[in-house]
Amino acid sequence: MKRTKVVDVLRRTDYGATLVVKGWVRTHRSSKAVDFIALNDGSTIKNVQIVVDPVKMDGELLKQITTGACIGVTGTLVESPAQGQSSEIQCESIELYGLCGNDYPMQKKGQTFEYMRQYAHLRLRTNTFGAVMRIRHNMAMAIHTYFHEHGYFYFHSPLITASDCEGAGQMFQVTTKNLYDLKKDEDGKISYDDDFFGKPTALTVSGQLEGELGATALGAIYTFGPTFRAENSNTPRHLAEFWMVEPEIAFVDLNDLMDVEEDFIKYCVGWALEHCKDDLEFLNKMIDKTLIERLQGVLKETFVRLPYTEGVKILEEAVANGKKFEFPISWGMDLASEHERFLVEEYFRKPVIMTDYPKGIKAFYMKINEDGKTVQGTDVLFPQIGEIIGGSVREESYDKLMNEIEERQLPMKDMWWYLDTRKYGSCPHGGFGLGFERLILFVTGMQNIRDVIPFPRTPKNADF
Repeated sequence: MKRTKVVDVLRRTDYGATLVVKGWVRTHRSSKAVDFIALNDGSTIKNVQIVVDPVKMDGELLKQITTGACIGVTGTLVESPAQGQSSEIQCESIELYGLCGNDYPMQKKGQTFEYMRQYAHLRLRTNTFGAVMRIRHNMAMAIHTYFHEHGYFYFHSPLITASDCEGAGQMFQVTTKNLYDLKKDEDGKISYDDDFFGKPTALTVSGQLEGELGATALGAIYTFGPTFRAENSNTPRHLAEFWMVEPEIAFVDLNDLMDVEEDFIKYCVGWALEHCKDDLEFLNKMIDKTLIERLQGVLKETFVRLPYTEGVKILEEAVANGKKFEFPISWGMDLASEHERFLVEEYFRKPVIMTDYPKGIKAFYMKINEDGKTVQGTDVLFPQIGEIIGGSVREESYDKLMNEIEERQLPMKDMWWYLDTRKYGSCPHGGFGLGFERLILFVTGMQNIRDVIPFPRTPKNADF
């Protein structure tokens, strides 16, 4: 007989039907009269209760059914007298697929997330991580659906690149060279002519530059894939490998771009509230009791649009009135997360889109305003997260872009192809990047970015 997923079993009311369910044991409670097995197969946060008559079952088999064991059950769907569940399965037979010893690391309750990170390969079977991963899937579906429905094309930018989008230099090198016997030139510098690509290459930090090429041909594109930063940041908000969503749109101005950012993020949050109800209710109860209220608040509020200069004035006034920040703030400085969160959580009490940053703290490709001091950058700031989206209108003028590159002394010899977009049929365009894990953090209420990706990559950690 074909297996029925637990999520489907719990929707059924055709009592008396014979079903086969398969999954992993969450709990097994025994008594002389009856055994109760809570079974979960990952399709839902909820378990199906298996009711077993121990008289009719092999006692030795029942003893082997411990937390974490994998079993298949054939039985009859019946109405449940217990609260919190409409149906359960009266067991007729059990097949044991996989034993699970008492050294199973995930069997105790109340384990810390830090403890569970040591067992990232097994933590996925817990209620919390099952909920997070189902929400992660749904957010990916929301992203693809939003852009597809709005006429964007899914564009695959390369993971191996010879260019550094942000100019930060914090990249993971890709090479086939023998690191124990490096070929060097006359000056003692490493020669790459015998390397796979014949030049230094690295894992991408962003698909944006290639995305701009796509937008200037297809009108509107989005990239969605892994990106890599060799940044030695051991914080709850940084990963060395993470996923980025980067739409790029031809013929937009700053207001158009902010409209898309707000509409897109609201669509994703709305999708979560509609499609992840059970998982969100669990996380709201167990992780963050204000989660659902906060998500609903994002949908209700119109995002504040705040020029950087005004934002700095608000922060300086707060300091003058006794507000204590760990980091100083003055015009020309990048905002720290605490500054962003003050504006969002305490001052405005709603999401903020900050614009018109000083050009010195932003990337070379951002369009410079008429004042010559600020650029058309735009960051979306969220409660509990800080920056969740960073974007800008791009500089479409070849001369202005080259001037900025020369002023900043950027190594652009491998970027001739990017500059061609400004030489041949240049157009106004803009886009933004959303750190996918930052979105998952916000939607789940989790506190550490390492707990919203299956296998986190951080300094000195590349297990599993």
